Amino acid sequence: MELLKKIEQDFQKATKNAKDIEKRVLRNLKSQIQNKKIELRSKGEELKEADLFKLLKKQAKKHKESIEIFKKGNRDDLAEKEEKELNFLSKYLPEELSDEKIKDIVMSTIKEIGEKTPRVFGQVMGKVMKEVKGKADGTRVKKIVDKILKE
Repeated sequence: MELLKKIEQDFQKATKNAKDIEKRVLRNLKSQIQNKKIELRSKGEELKEADLFKLLKKQAKKHKESIEIFKKGNRDDLAEKEEKELNFLSKYLPEELSDEKIKDIVMSTIKEIGEKTPRVFGQVMGKVMKEVKGKADGTRVKKIVDKILKE
């Protein structure tokens, strides 16, 4: 897996160049990856690229939640640290879909279902999330679907 190799190479560079933020983020990420490998191995499975992206998104979400909490607690110093870590981690995440692209997918899904009422929300969300898996945050998709179905 290319991404796994890149993470390992970047960790070695960060260690060699004494870049604390990168080193901390990558060390934590490597630990999470190792734990995931162990978990999958116990089930007789191998780590796949999709598992890696899911893990990256989970880590990014944790950083975003921490930033919110620290800002609410007036801990701007810790929020800033988390933002730096999130920015570094973001370079490993897949490109997010734009709101326009998500709207297009939602509209085509609604046409496919043949009904544009709030009661088909679950059907629309299910199909859209399968299509945008890993490329868009579920909360963003939910807001867009909700808005379109209520129009």
